[in-house]
Amino acid sequence: MEPDACESAEERSALALVTRTALERVGLEVSPQEALHPAAVEAAHVAQHVLRSGPPVPERLARLIGMLDRARADGKTAPAPELPWPTGLAVPGPHLQRSVARALKSIPGQNKGSGVPHGSVVAGWLEPEKDAARRAVTLLESAWPGAAAELRTVLVQIALLDGPAIDGFTDFTVHGAVFVRRERLTPDTNGLPGPVRFAEALVHEGAHTRCNAASVAARPFLRPVEGGGPIVATPLRLDPRPLTGLFQQMVVLARSVLLYGRLLADGTGAVGTKNALQARRDRLARSAVDAVATMTRHRDALTDHGTTVLEDAAQVAAQVRV
Repeated sequence: MEPDACESAEERSALALVTRTALERVGLEVSPQEALHPAAVEAAHVAQHVLRSGPPVPERLARLIGMLDRARADGKTAPAPELPWPTGLAVPGPHLQRSVARALKSIPGQNKGSGVPHGSVVAGWLEPEKDAARRAVTLLESAWPGAAAELRTVLVQIALLDGPAIDGFTDFTVHGAVFVRRERLTPDTNGLPGPVRFAEALVHEGAHTRCNAASVAARPFLRPVEGGGPIVATPLRLDPRPLTGLFQQMVVLARSVLLYGRLLADGTGAVGTKNALQARRDRLARSAVDAVATMTRHRDALTDHGTTVLEDAAQVAAQVRV
């Protein structure tokens, strides 16, 4: 449950090797550094799909080459880091826009309704938003250095979302990129400042990113089952989710509870009122308790590794009396 920058770096290297191997199978090469870019990861996913469909045809190879060229160009033309991390504040790009389109399709009822605009798009960063992001990073470095160190390792791009449909998400197809709604950079009505809200968003999406990497590159959390297993209610989504979604929500919630505990201990005067921080932690803790309870009812679906994480999450949730 605690962040681990060393393990996350090992997982990142393992996934980069998977990306390079998938592209090499269709005759394309990328460097270890290029393989970390979310656009290159997307190209590797497309390469796997191409191979499953039969021998690669020139048209599909041309598409892959174009995707890799854009990834390389993005790496060469990216501005100097806006953050004290090697993480880019992403400009809108095709791989990010395709990811948002996929996410919108997964929202129940998103394509139905009155026709009132309710989507989300990748947006550019404004200077005040960049400043709020830098303050969020400074906050994390101070309050939770371990989480900051892991996030430095797992986050390659932070994409800003404009529109009400999606608050934030990750997508393994563009692993290394995380998406956060731009309103998370501004204060909320309960008194939480923008940098605090954005720090929570980074911990949240970073936990998803780490879970995705660990489940593929290290040890899986859930046992393989036919048909994907049961669909269950989860604290953070209205629609029922598979167990892997519940498991990741449990991890996200427990880490978010830990974050607010660190912020409360770090000195609340600099980051917001104690009452607002306490209220947010308590709300997250209630959701964490629900997630742990539901996951416990399905603990037979977990590997030994997954069971250890469940027990750690239960300890975090139990420490907060709500």
